[in-house]
Amino acid sequence: MSGVLHLIPVGLGTASPERWLPSDARALAGGLDTYIAENAKTARAFLKQIGTVRPLQEITIHTLTPKTNAGEIQQWLAPVRDGKEIGLVSEAGCPAVADPGATVVAAAHRMGIIVRPWVGPSSILLGLMASGLDGQRFAFHGYAPVDPAERAKQLRAWEQHSARHHQTQLLIETPYRNAAMFATLLSSLRPDTRLCVARSLTTDEEWVRTYSIAEWKKQPAPDLDKQPTLFLYLAQRA
Repeated sequence: MSGVLHLIPVGLGTASPERWLPSDARALAGGLDTYIAENAKTARAFLKQIGTVRPLQEITIHTLTPKTNAGEIQQWLAPVRDGKEIGLVSEAGCPAVADPGATVVAAAHRMGIIVRPWVGPSSILLGLMASGLDGQRFAFHGYAPVDPAERAKQLRAWEQHSARHHQTQLLIETPYRNAAMFATLLSSLRPDTRLCVARSLTTDEEWVRTYSIAEWKKQPAPDLDKQPTLFLYLAQRA
């Protein structure tokens, strides 16, 4: 008898959970006594925010790190195979999407465990929805190189691919380097390439704008300092 591995989204910022997580998902998440998470502190903050049936100290949180091996994940999931229900959460947004939780989901499938995704915020999809760029062909790259020259080179390579395939390119940056990323995008991409900046999605500081690179250069740079930001761009067809 299989239990269920619940994939539960967490918030992208400080907004109330009623704003981004359905009531059924909140109720389910608050009733579980075991979680797998990237960061136990973040997971506890999420659980405190939504409210739990039992005290937080009685909830088990297994921490998923780059050093976690397949054997540990199997041990965590073994009770689920016997009928238990546990949750998987990410640092932010949807678990297993651009997220190491995918390894846990893959293990669950190999073990014959039911996997149940719950509706919640994904910065990738929300940003794409709001951008006005191509939502049928897109690629999420995660982080660009840190070195300025390599970063510019990579951004131009993605732009060439975007022009050939009419494919929207998506990337993120460490929040304190957002300004540097924005400046590199403006200096590296073609004037007619359209760039969307999606800042602090689902929060009171949410701000989304799409302009061509030439248009972006005519206005003040947005305030992106220390705020989670998604960058999306689409080049004109080659």
